[in-house]
Amino acid sequence: MNKVVLIGYMGSGKSIISAMLAQKTGIEFIELDEQIEKKCKMSIADIFASKGELYFRKLERELFLEFLQDSRKLIISTGGGTPCYYNNHELLQLDNVVSVYLKASIDTLTKRLNMDKETRPLISHLSTEELSEFIAKHLFDRNFYYNQAEFKVSVDNKSVKEIVEELITLLNLPVACN
Repeated sequence: MNKVVLIGYMGSGKSIISAMLAQKTGIEFIELDEQIEKKCKMSIADIFASKGELYFRKLERELFLEFLQDSRKLIISTGGGTPCYYNNHELLQLDNVVSVYLKASIDTLTKRLNMDKETRPLISHLSTEELSEFIAKHLFDRNFYYNQAEFKVSVDNKSVKEIVEELITLLNLPVACN
């Protein structure tokens, strides 16, 4: 295994957990959405608005494949929808990939996303009740794809540090000497 891929719904902690996991293990960290923004020189929201979701999903697939085929050891944090399009969930089964679904309850996701709605155009206009329903529907729709991950780790009621330590143990990752 030379790729650790973290998947899960927005707000599950993929970015922050990946960053700390990378820092603790010395393995390079790639955030897929950040790489898409860098390549397009615009935000994800602007890409959706100006070029559409189909363009975004094609580019997302292209870059995801590129990083999976890269020879470096990488921790890859995907976007919440990444495994759900273009059969990306099948890429989680590649020999060089270990995938982890960071699973959060609807309550946890609602609390987290409610606090930072303004930075997420998809949900910025939703009330707390609407947000909870939106998340529940998405999780139902995406359940099959998320569950293609080799490992599932609950993030409810755990600190980032606890989750990172759990991942290091679960995946038998080396801890870097800092």
